[in-house]
Amino acid sequence: MADHAGPGRTVLVTGAGRGLGAAIAAAAAGDGWTVAVLDRDGAAAAAVAASLGARAVPLACDTTDAHAVDQALDRLAEATGRDAPEGLVANAGVVRFGPLLDLALDDWRAVVDVNLTGTFVTARAVARRMVAADGAGSIVTVTSMNGVAPGPNAGAYGATKAAVALLTQQMALEWGGRGIRVNAVAPGLIDAGMSEPIYADPAIRRRRSDAVPLGRLGTGADVAAAVLFLLSDAAAYVTGTELLVDGGVTRSVIAGLPRPAAVDSVGPGGDGPPG
Repeated sequence: MADHAGPGRTVLVTGAGRGLGAAIAAAAAGDGWTVAVLDRDGAAAAAVAASLGARAVPLACDTTDAHAVDQALDRLAEATGRDAPEGLVANAGVVRFGPLLDLALDDWRAVVDVNLTGTFVTARAVARRMVAADGAGSIVTVTSMNGVAPGPNAGAYGATKAAVALLTQQMALEWGGRGIRVNAVAPGLIDAGMSEPIYADPAIRRRRSDAVPLGRLGTGADVAAAVLFLLSDAAAYVTGTELLVDGGVTRSVIAGLPRPAAVDSVGPGGDGPPG
C-alpha cells in the first residue's frame, strides 16, 4: 500500500488490543503511520504494539475516563515529541446482547458508556490538542450496520452506534473550521473482533455469507482500508460522512423478498412495478 501518512504522522487507535482495532493498527503501521495502540487491557496493547515495530506506542487506558485519556495523550506526546496525534480512530466498543424487555439496566449503561461516551471523551481530548497544536487532523469513528438497520436482541448496541454516527456529524460541523475532519466507518458482517464467535458455526457462516450481495463476509482488512482512506489526504474534502463497509447487505432487503417471475420484465406500453 502507498504511504499516505507522510513522515512523522501519528495515529491513535482505541480498542486496538484485539479484533478490528488491532487490524486497523497493523494496517496503519504498514501505511507509514506511527501508531499509538490504546486499550484498557495494557498487556494486549503492549503485545500488539510489539508486533508493529519500534515506532508503535502501547497505551493502557479506559476511554470513558477523561483524566486517564489526557494522561495517555501526555505519554504519547512524550514518546513521539509531538503535541497531538494527526489521526484518531475511535474504535473501542463493547456489546451486551439481549432482548430489550429483559435487558439489565447495568448492561445498557455499560454499552452506552463505552460506545458513545468513550468515543466523545476520546475524540474531544484529541481534538483539543489538535486545535492547540494549530494543526489539521482527521478523526474516524467506528459505527456499525446495526446503527443503520436494527437487529433483534441487540440491546443498546445499535442505539449507541446510531448516536455515534450523529455525534460524528456534529463534531465534523463544529470542528471543520479548525481544520479537523471527522468521519465514520460502519462495518457490516465482518469475520473479526466481536463477531468471531458468530462465525464459528459453519451453517451460520454460510447463510450469512450468502446474504451478502458481494458473496462473502468482510474482513478486518476491508474495514482498515476504509479507515485509512478517511484518515489520508486522499479524503481531504470528505467530512461528516458515514461509509458503509458491508458488501451491500444493508441495502439488500428487497433482494430477499419473493415476487412472481412474471413481473420481472417490462410489458408493452409501460414500466414494470417497482420492487
